[in-house]
Order: sequence, then C-alpha cells, then structure tokens
Amino acid sequence: MDGTPPYDFSRLRRRVLAAMVVAFLAPLALLSIYFHMQFNLTMKQSGKQQLLSLAESQRNTIDLFLQERVVNVFNLFRGRGFNLPPSPTDMEMYLKRLQETSEAFIDVGFLDDTGVQIGYAGPYVFLHQQNYSDELWFKTLLTQEADYFISDIYLGFRNKPHFTIAVKQRMGERFYIMRATLDPDKFYHFLRSIGQGKQVNSFIINREWEFQVVDPGYANVLDKSAFQPTVLEGSAVAEIKTDGRDKLVGYAWLEEAPWVLVVKQPLDVAYARMYTARRYIIIGTTLAALLLFTAVLITTNSLIRKAEKTERNRRELKAQLFHAAKLASVGELAAGIAHEINNPLALIASQCVVIRDLFDPELGGHAPPFGQEAVDQMIKELEIVESAVFRTKDITYKLLSSARKTEPKMELCDIHRILDEVVDGFLERECHIANIDIVKEYASEVPPVLMDADQMRQVILNLVNNAVDAIEGPGKITLKTAVDNNNVVVTVSDTGKGIPYEVMGKIFTPFFTTKEAGKGTGLGLAISLGIVEAMEGRMDVQSLPGAGTSFIIILPVQR
Repeated sequence: MDGTPPYDFSRLRRRVLAAMVVAFLAPLALLSIYFHMQFNLTMKQSGKQQLLSLAESQRNTIDLFLQERVVNVFNLFRGRGFNLPPSPTDMEMYLKRLQETSEAFIDVGFLDDTGVQIGYAGPYVFLHQQNYSDELWFKTLLTQEADYFISDIYLGFRNKPHFTIAVKQRMGERFYIMRATLDPDKFYHFLRSIGQGKQVNSFIINREWEFQVVDPGYANVLDKSAFQPTVLEGSAVAEIKTDGRDKLVGYAWLEEAPWVLVVKQPLDVAYARMYTARRYIIIGTTLAALLLFTAVLITTNSLIRKAEKTERNRRELKAQLFHAAKLASVGELAAGIAHEINNPLALIASQCVVIRDLFDPELGGHAPPFGQEAVDQMIKELEIVESAVFRTKDITYKLLSSARKTEPKMELCDIHRILDEVVDGFLERECHIANIDIVKEYASEVPPVLMDADQMRQVILNLVNNAVDAIEGPGKITLKTAVDNNNVVVTVSDTGKGIPYEVMGKIFTPFFTTKEAGKGTGLGLAISLGIVEAMEGRMDVQSLPGAGTSFIIILPVQR
C-alpha cells in the first residue's frame, strides 16, 4: 500500500450531485414553465379546432350519404330491363331496392316532364297521377344544369315533413324524373350514428335558418333556429351564450344541399380534454423530474462507487504486482525443477528395463535361485514403477509446456484429416469397447486452415479424452465442422455428465481439475486454450449438467 492519504469521496459525492441536479433539473423546470405559459395561450384555439374538425368530419359523412342516395336513385334508370313507363310491379321493385340500401327511403315516384307522377310505390297511394309542376323542387330540377336536386324539408301533398331527392334523365325527346322521399327522423338517427362528442348536439338548418334535421327533444323540424351562422360557406367556429350557458359552436356548410351542419358543445366540456391533458402533463412532468432526480442520484452514487473501487484497486494493485512477481519466480523455479526431475526419471525407467531384461532367458538372463513366481511378482512391481515414472514424466512435460511459450509451426492443413488421424485406429477401438459411438458430422466444403498440425492434434486428442472420461456407460461423442463468416468451427460434443455451473469459469485455469485425485493434472484445457489462441483462434464451451458438454474451436480461415 502507498502512503498517500485516502481521498474524501463524501465531499466529491456532494459536489457531483449538486452539479448534476443543476445541469438536468434546472432546464427541465424552465421548459415546464414556458410550456404551461404557451398552453394557456393555445388551449382555447385547440378546443375550437377540435370541435371544428368534428363538424367538418360529420359534414363530409353527410355529403357522402346524400351522394350515395342520389346514386341509388340514378341507378333505377340504369337497371336492366327498365321499362317506359314503369309498371306498378317495377315501381315496387324500385322501392325495395332503395330501402335495401337505406331505411330512410319512404317512397319512390316516376314523373314525366309535365310534372305528372305516372308511376308510384309507397304508403301514399293517392300520390299516383299527382301533378308536381308547381313544386319548387320540380321547377328547379328542370331549369338547372345539374341533373339531380335535393330539396329542403317540406310538408307537400302528404302534409308530413320529408325531403326529396329527384334526378332527371333524357329519353328520346323528353325528360323523365325519378324522385324518392326520405324520412327526416331516420336521417337524424343516421346523424346520431356518425359520431358525437361528449354533450355535443348536432343539427342541420337551411339558409332560412329552419331546422331540417334536429333532435326532437331540442326543437321541431321547420322551426326557426336561434343560432344563425355569419359565414355562408365553408366552415367556422364561434362562442355563443344560450340557455344561460357558454357554448362553443362549430358549423360547416354541406356541398350536396343548401344546408349547414351545426355542432354545439358547452365550453367547459369542450375544453375538458385540454384541462385533463394539462393535469396529465403536470403529473408527467413531476414524475419525469422525480425519475430524472432518482437517475441522477443513482448515477452519481454509481460513479462515486466506481471511483472508490478504482482507488481501492489502485492500492491493491501494487501488492498484487509484488505477489505476481513472486508467482513468476515460483513458475520459473517449477519449470527448472521439472526439467531436472526428467533426468532421474529417465534413469529410473531405463534401470527398470535393465532389471527386467536380467531375468529374461531370451536375452541371456539367468534364472534366479528364488524361483519364477518371485520373478513374476518383481516384474509386476517394476511395471508399476514404470507406470508411475511415465505418469510423472507426462506431468513434467505438461508443466514445461505451460511454462514455455513456443511458436507454432504454421501451415495449411485439412482439419478433417487431423480429426480422422486422432480418432481413427486405437482411440476408436477403445471407444467401441467402452460402448461409446464416435459420430462425424463434417461440412461438405471446408477450406484449409493455417495451423500447427501437431499442436492441433494434441488439442483434439485432449478434448476427446475428456469427453470419454465424462461419459459414464454408453454414450456418444460427436465431431462436427462448419464454416461461419470466414471461420472454420470445430465442435467436440459428448453426452456425458456435463460441467457444473459453479466451476464453468475455472476449467481453463492451470492445475484446476474436476477429476479424482491422481487422474488429472488440470493442465490439458489450459494448454489447449493457449494453443488455439496462439493460432489466433478462440475456444468456447457450452455445457448443461446431466446433458453433456460441447467444446467449440473457432479458427480464422484468413489472417
């Protein structure tokens, strides 16, 4: 540890917190104040625009409704088998067609250019042969250029409110007219069905300010409207006071008839959504400020904790460097000792061979006086010594391999050939005896890879041996190759017991092993990882306890 005093992180925390609060919350507060000022200025205009949009939307829907009814009447002229003049049966069929398109149709009539209704179907049978030449709608239709006319609401011969849609069609030298009447009450039901806002009252008046379509509870058809629009075309919105209550009125003139649609709504209701939106905005702004403050607090504490951790790590690093230097010295010493141990091991192994040859008559040896049974026992003991020597040599070899960094001899190699050389022959027969199947799933086209063939054989052999050790009873080892994004991928999978989660991060650590004492050195995977990384590759592992393990070697094709 160095002798510098510890830094005052509490003071730093207070300063950073104050700076972040000013940097984040102050602009948000100023923005909120400005927004609420602008909101109060635009609230009324937004409410008016909303009601005006509702009026225009309903106006467009009503125009479309009237256009469709005009087309329905026109289509009677163009129907297959139209007869002139139409028979009563034809007229009944025409009325049925119209009522199928809209229940607002009451009756239908067919007139010649003199105004006589020569065909009729509907509930008012006395209208047959009635003369309409003096009716305003008839005169207007014959004299205007347009070939259809939609009348105002009137009583007519039936003395009951209705309006007429009449169309004219030239046939030969004369004009003929098809007329249909519609029920204002049904029209009002249609107006109610096309969408209303809260406490919105919609009605239609003509240019004489007479109600054409209106709620029966509000007024009667053909009564005078107290509200008279100041704009005689297009659409507009205004504030008025009726029935002792301030109201917002939007109105829009229709295109298909000389009518204006009026939409009324109380001011407090019209602006209610805006007031609600403002409350939500205030609540949202407050929550955002709280969340931001919390985020600032969490971020500040996180930064301070990281700074404190960095300071602790800095102080610990010096001690760790001293410890690492000691470990490096110990590693070099261990490598030297391993090298020195190899010499007496080789001597012990050679002397075991010499002693065994002394008792071999084929090599000129002499029979010992103490009997052949004792010789056989001695030879078994010598084999045990030799096995221990070779195992010790294997440990010292791995120790030397992990301590020394050797450059691989790189050359283009066929990975399939290396895999076959490792598993074919003795290893495959050994697995067959142990009831372990070796399955090869090679990709069809795998390019050569630049690698050290001997070291790669060592890696594959180590992985396969680990797979054999992991399988208890019958099992399967799968060797799989693939090409992925200019990489050759080699996977060695087994159906063994898998690797526990708690040791997964330690398996590549030197001298760490999960095998029983005396059956593993803990150097195999560490050396294999070093070999693969020396070839600019990487090694991954996937394991599920009880289901098996897959070691994945990824080698670049081009470097």
